[in-house]
Amino acid sequence: MRGLAVALAMLASGLSGARGQAAVATVSDSVKTVKFFRSESPIAVTLTTNIKRLRGDRPTKGGNSPWRWATLAYSGDEGTATVPVRVRTRGIWRRQNCEFPPVRFNFSNSAARKTIFHGLDKPKLVSYCRDDDTYEDYVLRELQLYRIYHLLTPASHAVRLLRVTYVDSATGKKQTTRYAFVEEDPGAMAERLHGRLLKLTGAKSDDLDPLHDATVGVFQYMIGNTDFALGALHNAELFATANGEYWPIVYDFDFAGAVNARYATVDPQLSIRHVRDRQYRGLCVPLDVYPKVYDLFRSKKDAIYALYRDSIGKLMRPGTADETLGYFDEFYKTINDPKSARDEIEDSCLGTKPKR
Repeated sequence: MRGLAVALAMLASGLSGARGQAAVATVSDSVKTVKFFRSESPIAVTLTTNIKRLRGDRPTKGGNSPWRWATLAYSGDEGTATVPVRVRTRGIWRRQNCEFPPVRFNFSNSAARKTIFHGLDKPKLVSYCRDDDTYEDYVLRELQLYRIYHLLTPASHAVRLLRVTYVDSATGKKQTTRYAFVEEDPGAMAERLHGRLLKLTGAKSDDLDPLHDATVGVFQYMIGNTDFALGALHNAELFATANGEYWPIVYDFDFAGAVNARYATVDPQLSIRHVRDRQYRGLCVPLDVYPKVYDLFRSKKDAIYALYRDSIGKLMRPGTADETLGYFDEFYKTINDPKSARDEIEDSCLGTKPKR
């Protein structure tokens, strides 16, 4: 879109002028995160809030649900504290269909200071949908996809695993204890990457940095996720670097084939019928970019597979790791065969196909 291109050009000029000689976010130098995300050790916490009221919350005219009071308590190697925090429901499908709705926290600096939550602002909590082991396993599977994405590029949301005990403040009764994870909020991620997020829709491949564009597309193909749209900012964000580049960043992977949730569906407009089937939904980039991206995925293969053998990977149900790695084996078979990579990825991209 001509309008979007003009808007991006103006923003690039403003960003570079405002930042001057500020550090430019790259794959190698933008790895600063708040202390909370520097460790992957799970944290046991107790979340106390009015669960019935939270379940009944719906977005107001402003588009957001109301904030509710809650506390987060923890005790362990990282200290002991009870931290007041506000929570509100978010999302669409999970909010409408899950026993415990997905929520976003809102920490105050003064309350979180000197606790493990110091430095967090408004991160998401990705929690269980149904109170059973299968749905808890979906949470762990999705967590692994965030970890993979973060291995590929720091232009992604950091995550950390929690073991959450849910207590209803109205009755004082414990509801359940399940795994969940905290996802770095967009503002903190943008600050870490020395840039900012934009709310502009309509981005095309020519507007985006080709390497980051293709990395996102190939990652989503690897995990079997078609539930995103870069131009529409559906499960996607547009990040502006200090030197005027624009990177897509994606999130929410519970509809991915690598999660294989029983509730996940495929858009009927696509040619596939099951979430385990792969269809490339990335935007088109110059042909010489794809080999660089394939090399990135090859170089990270051992580290990616190791995630399914470490202490977090072993929390998943028996067989999940082997099943998922077998699914990834199919992806690596595709990118290691030039004809398959061309047919399944390069010639299937969205937008103007590059000339060979």
